[in-house]
Amino acid sequence: MNMRTRLAVLISGRGSNMAALAHAARAGDYPAEVALVVSNRPDAAGLARARELGLHAVVVDHRGYASREAFDAAVEAALLNARIELVCHAGFMRIQSAEFASRWLGRQLNIHPSLLPSFKGLQPQRQAIEAGVRISGCTVHFVTPELDAGPIVAQAAVPVDAGDTPQTLAARILAAEHRLYPGAVRLVASGHARLVEGRVALAGVVNRADFLYAPEL
Repeated sequence: MNMRTRLAVLISGRGSNMAALAHAARAGDYPAEVALVVSNRPDAAGLARARELGLHAVVVDHRGYASREAFDAAVEAALLNARIELVCHAGFMRIQSAEFASRWLGRQLNIHPSLLPSFKGLQPQRQAIEAGVRISGCTVHFVTPELDAGPIVAQAAVPVDAGDTPQTLAARILAAEHRLYPGAVRLVASGHARLVEGRVALAGVVNRADFLYAPEL
């Protein structure tokens, strides 16, 4: 019997984190499977990538819905139809309604390219460079109605080099994301990381690299 957690990945672009999750899920001991990919953009490069990987991918075009709530309802219908248990945002450029985020609280993860709570919102790599920090990174957190503010599951630290541009820093952070996100999903899907009273509780035997990672300097 397949007891793996059924995972949906929401994308808007190239889907590189979706691919990282799909590759991780090929391991026999990985506790989740990518059962569905949803894009709000019919031209997202990640759709072709998902199909190349043999994943079921659908489009829910946000432009066809009169409100955020109507779009969320269509996405939720796709999730329920596929019996999804855990949702991962991977470059998904849509803000969900508070009602949707609340209904799926504890069952949605997002990855953000900064060490939250620093540099929320758009262009976090540019924000990090302009602030003059020496370390940036990425964060996997539970999705809540407040943007980029959910309880933190895992983080990876990435150095900010002299002469970095937002693009070069983004590329270095993205490489860390591809390692961190599968580890964080492993923790949640296996039950080792749970949302308890607004915080993430770790239990059982946990591989430290799944939730705290720093590339060599």
